[in-house]
Amino acid sequence: MTVIDLSNMIAGGTTTSHLADFGARVIKVERPDIGDPIRAWGPFKDGESIWWNVLSRNKESITLNLTTTQGQEILKKLIAEADILVESFRAHTLEKWGLDYKTLSNINRSIIVVHISGYGQTGPYSDRPGFGSIAEAMSGFVNANGFPDQSPILPPMPLADELAGTFAAMSILMATYELNKGNSGMGQEIDVSLYEPLFRLLIPNVSQFDQLGILVSRLGNRFPDGAPRNLYISQDGKWIALSANTQGVWEQLAKAIGREDLIIDPRFTTNSQRVTNVEHLDAIIQGWFSSKTISEILDILNRAGAVVFPIYNTDQIMEDPQYNARGNIVDVPHEILGNIKMPSPIPIMSRTPGSVHRPGPILGGDNINVYQEFLGISETDITDWKEKGII
Repeated sequence: MTVIDLSNMIAGGTTTSHLADFGARVIKVERPDIGDPIRAWGPFKDGESIWWNVLSRNKESITLNLTTTQGQEILKKLIAEADILVESFRAHTLEKWGLDYKTLSNINRSIIVVHISGYGQTGPYSDRPGFGSIAEAMSGFVNANGFPDQSPILPPMPLADELAGTFAAMSILMATYELNKGNSGMGQEIDVSLYEPLFRLLIPNVSQFDQLGILVSRLGNRFPDGAPRNLYISQDGKWIALSANTQGVWEQLAKAIGREDLIIDPRFTTNSQRVTNVEHLDAIIQGWFSSKTISEILDILNRAGAVVFPIYNTDQIMEDPQYNARGNIVDVPHEILGNIKMPSPIPIMSRTPGSVHRPGPILGGDNINVYQEFLGISETDITDWKEKGII
């Protein structure tokens, strides 16, 4: 699979990163002057963006000025040899350049074109610029995130972008399956917005409002449909996550903390009763946590089969035996940094596992490889394009 990546920043970069991890050839097309803006995102070490090196791993970088007629003609040559095109410009930008889906499919009948934009390619907001934080607000996620007596909270990561990128990668696999298994021989156009994937994950919100008039409210670390589920703090000031939403796990927890009486307490007999009386239940559980150190808590609850885990920061993740056993962190050779650790490809596959063979490439570092060897362009033409600012 050959993927032409015209995207900038995170959503499109996430899409093609997933594909590159599992063997797709991803040709990252960047502006000749500054490249993808993510190259300028810190933190940096020895001038190297950590974000860039992880997000653009396994990809090739070429430079191409798509605002020029010749640059657009060169892109058409790439399209003729590719399977997938991913772009994240403002809606309809490709159309303005004469690179609409009909034109591209005439060049390559099987091409799959993925558009990633703030609001999608249609609708009254489609021409607006969009970023992930706006999508997170629009989806309903931010309204539900936080504590009841405090303001809504944006996520501490580009959640909408990374989720849209993951959905886009999934959509490419769906379209590729249809192309290979169907009889049309045609690719298709895929429209991914930043807000819709996150909206889709908020599973009951629309239906519960439609049927019951229930509006989402902020509950902090609690869960509206199950209890107990919260973060609790130990005697020595360590935070621990606990979830006991099923009846069996709840009863194991009650026995483990020496409160078997809670199982038959009418306030806590069923999940719905526990949700109704969650303030009382959390106070009881926190009281037990406050009497013990984190080591004592984990020892008792893990032996009892409760679902519990300490709140990790990255240093603890790096030392954790489960992460280590599953190879979740890999070392990638880097010309300047020596080795750089980063997350391994996910998911883990038995026959065709993913791999990371290179960090994010230098700007235009693969121009000769792609233009000369992949497209068969002469060295003279490549030099001429460079002198004219086309690449």
